[in-house]
Amino acid sequence: MASCKHVFMLALIVTLSLSSINMSFAARQLLQTPAAPPPALTLPTVPSLPTLPPLPSVPTLPQATSPPLPSTPLPTLPTQPTLPRTTLPPLPSTQIPSLPNPTLPTVPKVTLPPLPATPLPTIPTTIPSIPTIPTTIPSIPFFSPPPSN
Repeated sequence: MASCKHVFMLALIVTLSLSSINMSFAARQLLQTPAAPPPALTLPTVPSLPTLPPLPSVPTLPQATSPPLPSTPLPTLPTQPTLPRTTLPPLPSTQIPSLPNPTLPTVPKVTLPPLPATPLPTIPTTIPSIPTIPTTIPSIPFFSPPPSN
């Protein structure tokens, strides 16, 4: 709660310091001066580029030749051994019992009662008058100065 008072006092001091008479005169003076036209923009001159000498030609390189590969016969791969064929025993045949089809009960037909015929609400066409706000401030007795003797 004490920090709220300090923040309020700081805001009051900042407001009073910014609303000084000199600052108001400066703002008024700035508002009354005519706006200066922006300076005209000029394009800078671009210097011409010097001409470059032609590039030298690329020298031709000698063609390299590789020696021929030796012609050696490829080694032969050993033969892969064959595995004996295995046979699986036949699966046993089991009878799956058949289930009877369940019969579903019939659902009785339900009829809803008719909705009551309620009338729609009426919208008022006249706007009620707004009460007036008093323009006089009542006097508070303890803020008045004490009577003089």
